[in-house]
Amino acid sequence: MVSSAQFKAMKTNKRKRVAQDNEPDHEEYEAAPADETSDSEDDSSEEEKSEEGSDLEDDDADTSAFSKGNSSLVKGKGRAAGTENDDADGPSATRHATFRQKTLILSSRGITHRMRHMMKDIANLLPHSKTDAKLDTKHQLSLLNELADLSNCSSALFFEARRHADLYLWASMTPNGPSVRFHLLNSHTMDELKMTGNCLKGSRPIVVFDNTFDQDPHWRLIKEVMMQIFAVPKTARRAKPFVDHVTSFSVADGKVWFRNYQIVPDSPLDLSDGAAVAEEAKKASAPKHKKGGVDPLENISLNEIGPRFVLVPVKIFEGSFGGAVVWENEAFTAPQAKLAQAKLAKAVAYRERKGAEGEIKGKREFLQEQHQADKVKSGKAALERSKVFA
Repeated sequence: MVSSAQFKAMKTNKRKRVAQDNEPDHEEYEAAPADETSDSEDDSSEEEKSEEGSDLEDDDADTSAFSKGNSSLVKGKGRAAGTENDDADGPSATRHATFRQKTLILSSRGITHRMRHMMKDIANLLPHSKTDAKLDTKHQLSLLNELADLSNCSSALFFEARRHADLYLWASMTPNGPSVRFHLLNSHTMDELKMTGNCLKGSRPIVVFDNTFDQDPHWRLIKEVMMQIFAVPKTARRAKPFVDHVTSFSVADGKVWFRNYQIVPDSPLDLSDGAAVAEEAKKASAPKHKKGGVDPLENISLNEIGPRFVLVPVKIFEGSFGGAVVWENEAFTAPQAKLAQAKLAKAVAYRERKGAEGEIKGKREFLQEQHQADKVKSGKAALERSKVFA
């Protein structure tokens, strides 16, 4: 049995610990004396029993209130730090955190309407993308990393317009890189092509790459970057649980050719015919790799949807939108250089043409002077009609 003096000392020590936890800078409480005389115990036994009963009732009330507070914290959306141990021990401990992969899409100032429509078509193909306003500067591309961080994006597509005629595409993994700079050529939007194909907006594509992407290191790096951007994750908020189109990347002449196709069965199933539905279900349940089985890809065709464009890789950078140059396309000639060469060729042709015209004019003048000199020397100049009938 615990005596009343010992119970009182335990209660005082408990209050002392609580006071130390709540007010660490406050002065410590003085401990109550534990060795009281038996005379004082006998005199105040009835009062201590009543206080002990009231303290027990208060402890029960505090325990019930604390249990109710924990239950309210567990039921709430924002769980407090006190429930972390319960979550770690519960079934949610085996649940992995979902990776929210997003792609930031934006452009620079000076893009034309064709460039803007192409950017919108690409954004429609990526349900996990997020668009932003135009970037005012073209020289501080490191700001794109901050914009991607503010938008919680792990990658970015930046359309850079030059002289209202040339369009460059930056594909970067923010914020650490790498990044690839392409020159976009032969762009055709979906409205311009007017293809017969169609697909569900927000559906996930099958991303297909050519075998050439596995040959050289720079092609493998480009493949990885484009896969991280154009492969729609399952956890995308606006993604639909359907796969009805194919996104193709192929390499030809050192360029990346982009195409988008719809997956279409050759013979559409008539749901009103019950026999046809049963036959198709029987074929679908047949073994795929045994003799007599049906290949599921046998009656499937592809219809192009659009958009379509060609990407010429220019440089690969180590960082995001900058850094050390990892690879550079030596066969690439900038459009500005091509324009300068064309202007120079025109100037050379003009100079040669004008020089030839000057030579011909000089020869004609020389021949005329020689002819007049010959006439004067022969004496025929005095018998000319202009002189006789003057």
